[in-house]
Amino acid sequence: MAAAAVLGLGGGLTAAAADAPAGTAQAQAQAQSPGDVWKRTELFFGTGKPDGTEVTDREFAAFSDREITPAFPDGFTRLDGSGQWRGGSGAIVREHTHVIVLLYPFGNRDAERQIEELRADYKKQFQQESVLRSDSVERVSF
Repeated sequence: MAAAAVLGLGGGLTAAAADAPAGTAQAQAQAQSPGDVWKRTELFFGTGKPDGTEVTDREFAAFSDREITPAFPDGFTRLDGSGQWRGGSGAIVREHTHVIVLLYPFGNRDAERQIEELRADYKKQFQQESVLRSDSVERVSF
């Protein structure tokens, strides 16, 4: 099983759990949990630009209004934080980060394309080396 399939966030349902035999304690716990199986994607948008400036909150809000909201009109969550990562040059980069949490039905075929377009557009518009993506499977109830 791939390492990504083992990761579950916030007590969510992992891919391994989704395939658990019906008689296991894991499957029984899932049957008692409310909600449906959905995908969860977290996108980490760093704000440091190669010229030493940052993507401003205003610039990110405009990007969100123009690109994220139309792609995911049913909603998403934006979290702000500080992070660090090692860039392609080997240098450690510390920067302000916007994390977008997307929850969407497992069968949403457009989501994959929309997510990859968001990543590509952000990298191009703000000269970013990457936009980190993390995926998991969750049980969601509204």
